[in-house]
Amino acid sequence: MSSSALENLETQLDQFVENVRQIKVMVSDFLPQTQQLLNQKIQKMVQDLQELDKLKSQVQEVLVPLEVFDYIDQGRNPQIYTKDCIEKALTKNEQVKGKIDSYRKFKSHLLSELSNNFPNEMAKYRAVRGDDRPLS
Repeated sequence: MSSSALENLETQLDQFVENVRQIKVMVSDFLPQTQQLLNQKIQKMVQDLQELDKLKSQVQEVLVPLEVFDYIDQGRNPQIYTKDCIEKALTKNEQVKGKIDSYRKFKSHLLSELSNNFPNEMAKYRAVRGDDRPLS
């Protein structure tokens, strides 16, 4: 899929959204003399939908996470989804890093205590592992 297809889709969507926004304003402050303009805007909306329908075959390869639609349904900006995912990943990464550090400290402490209490067995263990350096 080309980036021009995505750009074309984005342009069409922007035009559609702007037209719908204008229709909303016209309907909320309806005046009889704007009926003709409102009809034109509605016809433009139908044409925009037809254009969007034509573009769908060019962008069928695009996969969108379902969570993005949840953001949209909640009235949130879907572009924030990426930022939130990165922040969640960073938080999870810090948690996992903390666990790894804790396990390393535990292993070091355990090996130290085992070496103090069972020096012969730990010497055999190091020999089996092929590790001649002192346990830290």
